[in-house]
Amino acid sequence: MAIKVVGLTGGIGSGKSAAADFFAGLGVTVVDTDVISRRLTEPEGEAMGPLAQAFGPDFVQADGALNRVAMRQLVFADPQARQRLEAILHPMIMVHGMRLLQKAQGAYALLVVPLLFESQRYLALVARSLLIDCDETMQVERVAQRSGLQVEEIRAIMAAQMPRAERVSRADDIIRNNGSLDDLRLQVEEKHRYYHAILS
Repeated sequence: MAIKVVGLTGGIGSGKSAAADFFAGLGVTVVDTDVISRRLTEPEGEAMGPLAQAFGPDFVQADGALNRVAMRQLVFADPQARQRLEAILHPMIMVHGMRLLQKAQGAYALLVVPLLFESQRYLALVARSLLIDCDETMQVERVAQRSGLQVEEIRAIMAAQMPRAERVSRADDIIRNNGSLDDLRLQVEEKHRYYHAILS
């Protein structure tokens, strides 16, 4: 791939989407695997046929989209179901993501992957890894405000992800997102200048 890729990652509620939006505002091509996943699982999405066949009608909403609540509950309770889901979705996400990256222009592109350090396929694509990090209490507060999930559910999701300390130890670069959106924007601008200098 001609363009250099920065892999952006972070735990749930860390501020990945806000950081990615700031990078996009600076003209960086952003490829977000969560956004691709949502498109694949919306009504008439490419993944809905295989998912309906694999999991049955209880996991398809009346409008034809994936029933995310039911699927989230299933995959947290059943590791084999998680593997079946990933076997369907992940190859599709990779194909769509690669197409978008191949069209990207500029000094570098940003690839947003929540579980970047758990995926050798995505790690192999990136020149630098950028972790959006924040205190765990702040993660819980942010997710509760935006999603309506109970604290116990949020902590269960966090517990299923790579421990924060391990993410910090593996990241090439880190943005600490414990402050305001203005603080985050300034850090993104600093990283953008840095990546432009070293990846051009």
